[in-house]
Amino acid sequence: MYEVVVVGGGPAGLSAALVLGRQRRRVLVVDAGQPRNAPATEMHMYLGRDGGSPALLLSDGRAELAVYPTVEFRQGRVTSAEGESGRFTVTLADGERVETSRLMLASGLTDQPADVPGLAERWGKSVYHCPFCHGYETNGRVLAVIGNGADAMLAAYVADRYSDDVVLCTNGPAAMPEPVAEVIKARGIPVKESPVVGIEGELDALTLRFADGTTLAREAVYHRAPTRPNTELAVQLGCELLPDGCVEVDEYGRTSVAGVYAAGDAAHLKAVPDPVTLVGPSAADGVRAAVWLEQELFRAGLPVALG
Repeated sequence: MYEVVVVGGGPAGLSAALVLGRQRRRVLVVDAGQPRNAPATEMHMYLGRDGGSPALLLSDGRAELAVYPTVEFRQGRVTSAEGESGRFTVTLADGERVETSRLMLASGLTDQPADVPGLAERWGKSVYHCPFCHGYETNGRVLAVIGNGADAMLAAYVADRYSDDVVLCTNGPAAMPEPVAEVIKARGIPVKESPVVGIEGELDALTLRFADGTTLAREAVYHRAPTRPNTELAVQLGCELLPDGCVEVDEYGRTSVAGVYAAGDAAHLKAVPDPVTLVGPSAADGVRAAVWLEQELFRAGLPVALG
């Protein structure tokens, strides 16, 4: 029987397993191998690894975990989880069932880009989600932003920080909140309302095609895609979810279900409705939750209950 099963092998899950492995807890990490930043060749704002490979970060993390004999890593998917604190049963996609005293959910988010031909293939390479992650590398380039509603403000942000040639493509009739529309107008950002029907070309030489037959040459594109929290297990276990679909946790990483913790991009405090979802904070979140999970395991094993 494991003491902790960690679902998800990204920065949060691996960091949590590292904390627990160093405390000699018997841990199983199950990872489906589909990290959110897999399309990107570089990651940024992780001190000591700025500009490094996201894939290399994870492979190095797994190598570090291999030093600790009580930590086991398994490639696969958890399909179900049930039980209660002290004895959860976790079922893997291959049918194997394992038991664990505690659960750490760290399965992250999945980006859902707009259904525009050519966009998904260029995701993380020449079509970018986050100006914090990729903005510095697009400094001085000719840019487009695909977005509407409140997300159209992204055009004003990248125009302020990185480029004096930004076109906002609303992918249909513009429907921005009045303050956003006023900022876009005041900035002098052109707005293209015709639907985007395709993106062609490679890095630094993209062509956006529109339904009205026109085209737009750009060097890079920004698109703040909606995300889907991977919280199927949390739902099965009865964990409280927040309005954005993420798992609600307290300041210790505990969910509403005893014995179930959650960390990373798909879990946050109710008081922080728009959390930062970057590699660094995700790793820190895993460490924080694992420290408190360890304390819970320690207290549960004491011969005398603490008041």
